[in-house]
Amino acid sequence: MDTVGAVRRLVPPERLTSRVTPLGDAFVIAHFGLPAPRADRPVVVDGLVDRAVTLSPDDVRALPQRRVESVHECFGNPLAPGEWVRRAANLVWTGARLRDVLDLAGVQPGATSVWARGADHGEFGGRTSPDYLKDLPLDAVADRALVAYACNDTRLPTERGGPLRLVVPGFFGTNSVKWLTELTLADHRPEHLFTTELYLRPGPDGRSVPVRDLDVTSVVVGVRQGMAHGWAWSSVPVTRVVVTVDGAPVRTELEPARGRAWQGFRALVGTGRRITARATDAVGRTQPASGARNAVHVLTM
Repeated sequence: MDTVGAVRRLVPPERLTSRVTPLGDAFVIAHFGLPAPRADRPVVVDGLVDRAVTLSPDDVRALPQRRVESVHECFGNPLAPGEWVRRAANLVWTGARLRDVLDLAGVQPGATSVWARGADHGEFGGRTSPDYLKDLPLDAVADRALVAYACNDTRLPTERGGPLRLVVPGFFGTNSVKWLTELTLADHRPEHLFTTELYLRPGPDGRSVPVRDLDVTSVVVGVRQGMAHGWAWSSVPVTRVVVTVDGAPVRTELEPARGRAWQGFRALVGTGRRITARATDAVGRTQPASGARNAVHVLTM
């Protein structure tokens, strides 16, 4: 299957003013470019199942529907780990639960991992790959993830991964495989460019682990009438945001968590020139002051 044109559309944080990000303001990253459009591209469910099944987009749309509002965030370029960026959006996904899709094939007891394969392929970082593949722990994602066919109540266009894509709320976007072609149940992890070589980071014991859970993060998107506005998010609820104005903390209001959507915050900053925001989440993680992909965001007026 051919790919047509590389896609890398980045959006500055200052455009993220809406609670639900319009599709035109949501970033687009495609490592291999876009596969040729195919509205009827099916998904095969195979591996450790009672029977392999091939599902059309219409078959997936016939399953019970679920709508999920969640943060969608790019981890960044795995070939440039020091290139820290803030590519994020808050989107409303519509689709079928991953578990409902897998149950059509009958998941066998020994399955612990689900491998999601996309139609895109090509060269990345001097390496050629026949497809895009991610593996995910079955117990962690079966009830959380969607096989999505719409975003913001619009049928998924090709650049968004249509006709079907995986969406894993609370995980970085690299796990939400676009142009989904196959879901394989397995009892082990696969060796692949995008599973065991790229998108890894040190775990608690120093060994490399896959990039999955979102980091705690916040961003100031602008100031209106002396009031700073922004968003905070993590893989778990954010419990605190500290906003400073020219180095001094100011009173900040944080909205309560709503599922896996980002949380709004605001603070009176007056005519301050340098505004920062620093979030802490429910498991005690706080944004680092500097030197990391989720370091404290600074807005200079």
